[in-house]
Amino acid sequence: MKKKDPNYVVKVEQAIAKKYGEEAVQNPKADWDTEKEKKYLEQLKKLVKKERQVEIDTEKVDVGGFFINKNLIKKGNQIHNRTKTCEVCDKYSLNLKDDTCMTKWNTCFDCYIKWIENREERWKSGFRP
Repeated sequence: MKKKDPNYVVKVEQAIAKKYGEEAVQNPKADWDTEKEKKYLEQLKKLVKKERQVEIDTEKVDVGGFFINKNLIKKGNQIHNRTKTCEVCDKYSLNLKDDTCMTKWNTCFDCYIKWIENREERWKSGFRP
């Protein structure tokens, strides 16, 4: 069994100080005071506030198995209470292609192709078949 050097830690610390400077082995609390603590807490509060705002801005909602940014969904569209019935042909759908059209246009995919595609402005202005 080898005998341990009692000054090993001191030697390592001295080698680090020699290579990287005295600040590398200094206790982090040695430079800390109440003024730095106040600045740190202010910065932390600002960071948390920004993070919360980002969370709110990028909140996702599950719409038929797809997560869609909440800001992209029309305000009048009731996501959780809406039915999956096309507003034009009254077809009930569980199809994933229909879900995206239902979210934005309240129609099934077939009615989107037939009545809305390439005529979005007319649809937005109120045209309904």
